[in-house]
Amino acid sequence: MITEEGPKVLEFNCRFGDPEAQVTLPLLNEDLVDLCLATIDKNLSDYQSLTTNHQSACSSVCVVLASGGYPGDYEKGKEIFGLEETKKMQNITVFHAGTKRLTVNGERSTLVTNGGRVLGVTGLGENIEKAIKNTYSAVEKIKFEKMHYRRDIGIKAVRKLGS
Repeated sequence: MITEEGPKVLEFNCRFGDPEAQVTLPLLNEDLVDLCLATIDKNLSDYQSLTTNHQSACSSVCVVLASGGYPGDYEKGKEIFGLEETKKMQNITVFHAGTKRLTVNGERSTLVTNGGRVLGVTGLGENIEKAIKNTYSAVEKIKFEKMHYRRDIGIKAVRKLGS
């Protein structure tokens, strides 16, 4: 947690959180398994750089797309549109969380919502402002009924860096 006095540890977990992993993993230059094995073998110092995966990207932002009503009651089965467009975008990764693929009449496969937190859209950029812009550009391409998401992700970081 970032406080006025600086960062404070709230808890320790032995697993990645969601969406913490979604915003961190795309920045890694190395395979996570290799890094874990190097940690076990006490060879992590052999790795020159843990970041960045893309030469021009050193910032990452993740926006969670949620079902209407989340974190309370929400409906499932809402068709998701626009993911094909995001696949064409550079420095964008869409992580599936509450999704399900339905086959209609054995032919057509449709992706629908199946949870509260449906998708995590992660964008990279050379700075936080560009990562925010890239992320929200991808978010705007995705649609499903009653979709909602926060529109302020990264704003505190921009303000802090600007001061």
